[in-house]
Amino acid sequence: MSVQSLLEALSFPYHEPRHGFWGEKTSTLNFCEEDYVMSYYCAEVCNTLTNALFVWLGYKGIRACIKYSHPLIFPVTFAGYLVVGLGSTFFHASLKYPMQLVDELAMIYTTCFMCFSTFSYGRSTAFSSCLGVGLVSLAWFITTRYYQTKDPQFHQDAYAVLTAIVVLSNMWIMERTLRPALKNREESRRKAARTPTGPTTNEMIKQMWVMVATGLSIFLGGYLIWNLDNMYCSTIRKWRHQLQLPWAIVLEGHAWWHLMTGLGAYYYIIWRVWIHRCLDGDEDKFRLYWPSILSIPEVIPIDDTPEKKGQ
Repeated sequence: MSVQSLLEALSFPYHEPRHGFWGEKTSTLNFCEEDYVMSYYCAEVCNTLTNALFVWLGYKGIRACIKYSHPLIFPVTFAGYLVVGLGSTFFHASLKYPMQLVDELAMIYTTCFMCFSTFSYGRSTAFSSCLGVGLVSLAWFITTRYYQTKDPQFHQDAYAVLTAIVVLSNMWIMERTLRPALKNREESRRKAARTPTGPTTNEMIKQMWVMVATGLSIFLGGYLIWNLDNMYCSTIRKWRHQLQLPWAIVLEGHAWWHLMTGLGAYYYIIWRVWIHRCLDGDEDKFRLYWPSILSIPEVIPIDDTPEKKGQ
């Protein structure tokens, strides 16, 4: 039996689009995955299940922040990230407008948490309080305007601007503030004739840049796939029906967006945790543990790295 014959023998067709368990759609958005064609109980199965990555990485991040006593803003940020995943799960399963708002507004709030962690570092209590009030006011403005207009482009633009501000600001901080600070501490250790206990400044900054480039590539790649999914939806739907299930799920572009933006967003939260630890002077106590590009990065105490445990 040929490979093609085997694949055809293991394939089965989609159900015709229909009304499902959750009733009439009330969301203002719908995606290229056809409704209720895989399950009567779930409107968009692939778009629903791929949010499991957000839930898993959100839980992983919260647990690590508590275990390693990372600053409070980071478990709060990971909690927001997890809520994005839960909101998106219920949104794509039901196509109900309240769940759409949970999904989309949690994206805005989580990015505002990242703004706070970025711009409040090393500042006075008064400045941090004003920043917090300003970000809450901004989040409220975005919420009310989006609720009134129901304009998805406004939401996407607001999210893109906030994310760009966080990413570009941390790039600036990494090069203009963190690199000189690490260099100075490295030079002080050299003058004190202390044996180096970890990577050099250049090695640490290079690792961060590689992680930033990887996270951005994954994130933007997912955005590209989602846009192609929207632009060529009718053609892609034809291809899916020709391939049939289960093979056709690889053509679910919005599901790939979930997986890739979930990874990309997790990378940039971890990046900020590591910048924060290094600005605190904790590079002798913690490591950005990322042994390969295929692994999930995390900031952990040096004593918890496999190298130390194996000694």
